[in-house]
Amino acid sequence: MFNKTHFKPLLILLHLLVNQTNGLPVETIFTFPGPSPTILPDDQGHFGKGTIDLGGLEVKQVSISNTTAKRVWRTYEGGRDNMGFSIFEPINLPAHFFKLGFYAQPNNQKLFGWILVARDVSGSSLRPPVDYIEIWNTASLDIKQDGFAYFWQPVCPSGYKAVGVSVTTSSRKPPTKQKSISCVRSELTEQSEADALVWGFQGTNVVKLRPVHRGTQATGVYTGTFSFQQVNSSPLPSFFCLKNTKLNMSSNMPSEAQTRALFETYSPLIYFHPKENFLPSSVHWFFANGALLYKKGNESNPIPIQPNGTNLPHGGSNDDLFWLDYPVDKTTKEKLKRGDLRNTKVYLQIKPMFGGTFTDIAVWIFCPFNGNAHLKFLFIKSLSLGDIGEHVGDWEHVTLRISNFNGKLWRVYFSQHSGGTLMDACDLEYVEGGNKPVVYSSLHGHAMYSKPGLVLQGKMKFGLRNDMARSDKVLDCGAGYEVIGGPWGVVEPPWTSYFRKWGPRLRYKIDKPIQSFVKILPKFVRTRLRKFIGRIPYEMFGEDGPTGPKAKLTWTGDDKYS
Repeated sequence: MFNKTHFKPLLILLHLLVNQTNGLPVETIFTFPGPSPTILPDDQGHFGKGTIDLGGLEVKQVSISNTTAKRVWRTYEGGRDNMGFSIFEPINLPAHFFKLGFYAQPNNQKLFGWILVARDVSGSSLRPPVDYIEIWNTASLDIKQDGFAYFWQPVCPSGYKAVGVSVTTSSRKPPTKQKSISCVRSELTEQSEADALVWGFQGTNVVKLRPVHRGTQATGVYTGTFSFQQVNSSPLPSFFCLKNTKLNMSSNMPSEAQTRALFETYSPLIYFHPKENFLPSSVHWFFANGALLYKKGNESNPIPIQPNGTNLPHGGSNDDLFWLDYPVDKTTKEKLKRGDLRNTKVYLQIKPMFGGTFTDIAVWIFCPFNGNAHLKFLFIKSLSLGDIGEHVGDWEHVTLRISNFNGKLWRVYFSQHSGGTLMDACDLEYVEGGNKPVVYSSLHGHAMYSKPGLVLQGKMKFGLRNDMARSDKVLDCGAGYEVIGGPWGVVEPPWTSYFRKWGPRLRYKIDKPIQSFVKILPKFVRTRLRKFIGRIPYEMFGEDGPTGPKAKLTWTGDDKYS
């Protein structure tokens, strides 16, 4: 007879197996808290139809779920929050569709993502691989994992490219059959590069792939596959993404009515800090309440600006010949600096992305004034830097990236000073009961973040403060907006073609605001503080006034993120 002593090792093993998976976010499928947007019928367009023709190759976006994919392998260590990552293989594909690769996701996220599968319309767009090359395996890794995983690079016939890897739990090569994985005709592919990091461990990074060239006229298509980056090793074979050869990037985008329905569902709610005094306004309000146009060589005779900007110089470039500024009158100046939150509006630019398979809704917010910066250093929690960081005019934006296959929000971009962050929809906070992302604007600087709290610009525990918190100062972007750029004959307001500065060129001295404070600090602290201040970003010294949305590279390109 077996007693408790005999069963104890088995019970321990079962406990470990159960607790390896319990609590992993990836075990739960992400669902939006509110209903999906209603896709209004449009006989002329192809938005929301489920498939997109890239020119001889029809693709479908498969959302990863328990019915559309099976987990091939996972590890429980390394990567984000040291939770590991999982790999999924698309299954139960629609008739005549084939997979192009496998999908990978961090375990610290709820299951959320997609991968493209393809149908050969031309008869020559897809071919099975002729062989495989093993490019990596996990046998040598000392980590908790579901057995060993083997990663295979398809060897394609001449004139065809691989856009993803095959993954097995056996050292035997996958079969060279089209149902296993497909190669794509070279003319339907473009070079890809690393996108978001999925997992990293001991010099190996698993990364999602994105097209190298991205923008309103770029043809590269985000495929949803992944690859590797290995430190101090020979480069891996190149992977490719798909390409839209039909070249009409707007044909799969939503119509004006569909876009408004999408924005009604996904329009952000922006919280400003309780101590924020410099709030947004509409451009019309800024012009109508005293903003002036200055010209080099005639600075003493600025001219009032028409509310729609018709008398601004249009075209040209940011050549320092013109700029905007406040009037001399202090009362008018203070009024302008504090904005007009109650009656403000946001400005939308609608543009194609990833070869017309996605639509970006860039939500631009204008603040008449950007406040000063504060520094956190050692035991100094918040040191005012005087005028440093202040400038007239401040443009920030949030971008909603929406699938043209089904109208679902995929990612949101948050602009932050000279760069920004791209977040998956499953990692965001939403307005209760709806699908509106919650955004937090940093105190004085108006950088956009997905969470409240403190973010430092700097290294370690030192840096310029970005403070975010909830307050009753809230901007509901869906309550008031104007479309200033789009594919369906949008009439751009005249001020969008003003490419000069929205504020004067300024120069601040860092020593003045901190001189009296530094004198009382110990010498070693003074030395470290001065070294740190020497590394403050150039733009924080107020060297240049900002330019408007259309003058920025993101008007025709992708947002800047790493």
